[in-house]
Amino acid sequence: MARPHPLDPAAIQALIQRGFEGAPFVKDVGLQFVACGAGWCEAALELQPRHFQHTGVVHAGVIATLADHCAGGAGQLMCGPDEHVVTLEFKLNLLRPGVGERLTCRAEVLKPGKAFHVVEAQVWAHRGDSTALVAKLNATLAVLPNPASG
Repeated sequence: MARPHPLDPAAIQALIQRGFEGAPFVKDVGLQFVACGAGWCEAALELQPRHFQHTGVVHAGVIATLADHCAGGAGQLMCGPDEHVVTLEFKLNLLRPGVGERLTCRAEVLKPGKAFHVVEAQVWAHRGDSTALVAKLNATLAVLPNPASG
């Protein structure tokens, strides 16, 4: 079984935040790190016109990117200091149209492992006082050694 990351909480927050800020595509989309802890991660996206498709709903690729990257953040927290995760596969269920001003996501590791983690993420759309679950992602993340370690 994988070990929880040995860093202190502030260092863990900084590690995952760097993962959001240091990924050019993720930064370009506008995903924002919110919070994390042992085996979970939260992120958000303030929706802009560029995130919507021609029918007025959030593009599925935007939802998938939010859920996948948030799942990676959760999985990273179950790795050792010389390991990282990459997505091996995921399944995304789009449950209802994504509409609103903001999306939020919470991902949780369901089963950590030495070679793979299984992670689940939920994406919520927020419009005014209303919140709706718009997607659920199940992913398998491969645990790999960091290039510098080996």
